[in-house]
Amino acid sequence: MSLSIRNQIPGTVTAVTPGEVMATVKVRLDGGQDLTAAITLEAVEDLGLTAGSAVRAMVKSTEVALATGRVAGVSIRNQLPGTVSEVATGGAMATVKIAVDGGELTAAITKDAATDLGLTAGSPVVALIKSTEVSLATA
Repeated sequence: MSLSIRNQIPGTVTAVTPGEVMATVKVRLDGGQDLTAAITLEAVEDLGLTAGSAVRAMVKSTEVALATGRVAGVSIRNQLPGTVSEVATGGAMATVKIAVDGGELTAAITKDAATDLGLTAGSPVVALIKSTEVSLATA
């Protein structure tokens, strides 16, 4: 199956914490970073996710926010440090490719935001991703 989701990073489930309807799934990405996904309990069961399961963490580029450093005092669980490898700007939007340990992420942000942050190739950034925006697929 082909998907339009650009961000697909392989990893391994390290923990599953079930709730009544939702579960949090901790994933150790192949690059060593930890990522949290909040998915339905039904999805956990359908995918057969347990500690040790190989998965791909997937995030739409429009759901990746960028900061020039770690951000304290926010509810966003996933903060992945990386380096900008490319910035492509259009009339209103910019696509920013970020090299992270073990892979690459793409963020779709406004052109103004890319300019305000001073993003250029080589810039250090932190990709911010809400756990509810992370989907998992079995590898």
